Amino acid sequence: MIYPYQVLSAEDYDITGYFFNDNIHPFTEFKKRLEILKEFTDKIGVKFIADESYNLNSFLKMAVENENNRCETCYFLRLEGTAQKAVADGYDAFSTTLLYSKYQKHEKIVKIAIELSKQYGIDFYYNDFRVGWGRGIKLSKKAGMYRQQYCGCIYSERDRYFKTKVD
Repeated sequence: MIYPYQVLSAEDYDITGYFFNDNIHPFTEFKKRLEILKEFTDKIGVKFIADESYNLNSFLKMAVENENNRCETCYFLRLEGTAQKAVADGYDAFSTTLLYSKYQKHEKIVKIAIELSKQYGIDFYYNDFRVGWGRGIKLSKKAGMYRQQYCGCIYSERDRYFKTKVD
């Protein structure tokens, strides 16, 4: 979140962080990621909203039997939740730090976000935050922040231990 925050604050956006991650497994990983974001947003003075419910089942219901498209399923679930929250709370736009990772399917994230933007009648803020990948890593390490070792879902947690896909 460091690099996207720097870009958005430099562009004078009023930022609110939102944590909505029904995909993260196990629960201890979910809590670690939530706590580090709470600490970071508190430190920099950014408003932070967290959906602290652990609804892993909602992700699993969508991903099981659809493992080949699990990333798109995850993007949709998380971006839809974010768009819905943004609309419900009266924000002008939404975006995602998923756009920061060079490991995510960038074009699919953008496509889904644009579709949801139209569906929910809210602007989607696009920025290719990947250009700041290295800088964000250096800053997070310097700050002593926890850096996750996998995307978050049970499948990615499994896959980090195997070089080839496991069925």
